[in-house]
Amino acid sequence: MSFSAMHVAKTGLDAQQTRMQVIANNLANVNTTGFKRDRANFESLLYQVYRPGGEKTSEGTELASPSAIGTGVRIVSTEKLYSQGSLVNTENSLDVAIDGQGFFQILMPDGRIGYTRNGTFARNSEGTLTTSSGYVLQPEINIPEGTTQINISSDGIVSVNVPGEVEAQEVGQILLANFANPRGLQPIGETFVVETPASGGAVVEAPANQGFGKLIQGSLEVSNVNVVQQLVEMIETQRAYEVSSKAITAVDEMKRFLSNNM
Repeated sequence: MSFSAMHVAKTGLDAQQTRMQVIANNLANVNTTGFKRDRANFESLLYQVYRPGGEKTSEGTELASPSAIGTGVRIVSTEKLYSQGSLVNTENSLDVAIDGQGFFQILMPDGRIGYTRNGTFARNSEGTLTTSSGYVLQPEINIPEGTTQINISSDGIVSVNVPGEVEAQEVGQILLANFANPRGLQPIGETFVVETPASGGAVVEAPANQGFGKLIQGSLEVSNVNVVQQLVEMIETQRAYEVSSKAITAVDEMKRFLSNNM
């Protein structure tokens, strides 16, 4: 008896362990602003074909189906699911949520542009809008010293009220980026993703224009993780892991029986 069955079961253990890690990460980030849940995608490994379909079984007859045995499973990719998360009112003028498609553009410390759905912004010592980590929003928007009120419209126009001025002063516009294939973006942590060849280049546009989402000031987009769904998937993964483990035990017992009785 070969060890093929044991190897196949081992690939099942590895696959379910990977899926469990993805689920655990989703649950760990259930309260992370702008977080998008991940999904693990699997594919079957190569089949061992012993007899192809259509092979002659006699003169005038053919094999109705091939004789092929699978060799297991492997992870092919993980992808983020960019469904809209719920919007929560915070009453903070620098909290901004995207209702619809698009990403905020952030200048990362390494010079790359990171993209995020987390609109928790603040002002640094120079009045520039930044993320909570101090990374600067792109294009840069500076809030004048002494500003008494900040207004962000649904199309991204940022205006402020300053002492001595009757009318609000426009100081910039928040632009959004989107991609032909957002699932091709690469997560790098801190709710940031970066562009890859699979995602295509960024298309930058004003909010509420050309299919982009609108901005909602004073709100944040919460994680799109459904806890109940993740718990169901966790139980399913655990059961599948146990079955693969039992398959290995069964093969081991079969080999022990052969060794002791032949």
